[in-house]
Amino acid sequence: MNPASRHRIVRSDSTEDRLTRQRFDSYDAAYDELERYYSDFCCSDDDRVDYTIICEGSESLHDSSMKRPVE
Repeated sequence: MNPASRHRIVRSDSTEDRLTRQRFDSYDAAYDELERYYSDFCCSDDDRVDYTIICEGSESLHDSSMKRPVE
């Protein structure tokens, strides 16, 4: 049996913050954390940072950047 994949969140500007220091047992858990982050912003907010979820130990992206829903 293979160990569970670990996922992490990376910033588009490659800096570190409270989200990027966390590790998640699943892609869904990381996605839920980003969803909570993005829910605090309005569509016109310029302070929002773009994040991507990656599978740890892999340089390839697990999924494309999570984008806020267009309203």
